[in-house]
Amino acid sequence: MSLTREHLSLEIIDAGRFLYGRGWSPATSSNYSTRLSASEALLTVSGKHKGQLGLDDVLATDMAGNSLEPGKKPSAETLLHTQLYNWRPDIGAVLHTHSVNATVLSRLTPGDSITFEDYELQKAFSGVSTHASRVHVPIFDNDQDITRLARNVQPWLDTHPDCVGYLIRGHGLYTWGPRMSDALRQIEAFEFLFECELKTRAVLHR
Repeated sequence: MSLTREHLSLEIIDAGRFLYGRGWSPATSSNYSTRLSASEALLTVSGKHKGQLGLDDVLATDMAGNSLEPGKKPSAETLLHTQLYNWRPDIGAVLHTHSVNATVLSRLTPGDSITFEDYELQKAFSGVSTHASRVHVPIFDNDQDITRLARNVQPWLDTHPDCVGYLIRGHGLYTWGPRMSDALRQIEAFEFLFECELKTRAVLHR
């Protein structure tokens, strides 16, 4: 194992402990990845508890989502990670979480997107420099056919190059960044906004 791979694997392990600790990746849910090279990614092995990851719980895949390590099974949603690496070469890490806020908000929102505006914390997202902006987050219906789900996601990515994340209804959040620290920062920002939105709706509907 090269130092580069070990370092990236440890970033995934540390992310898992943090996200599990915040309650955003309960049990074996969620999956995380980093770009290993132009043609390879490192992803969490399927079915692993994200708060208890070890170096052997990460595997390399090609950019078509195929495992490069016999005996290790990648997450069923690997294609959604490699899709993002193929979409933008500057993406270096992708995080998928299953928080209560993301799950509930995606179920309560009737349309196919949610827009955040006038929140100061929007500036935590890459490319956003002012609260006086709009952050559009698409919501895709959940689908056990990941290839089909990826096909549904791609048109949005193609027409929204500034997209910072998306929700899968009743499922969870995908977000990304040049480095793992960027992706983690965006997870925190999203979770703050999701909670604000849910609390606002609760007050308005009393």
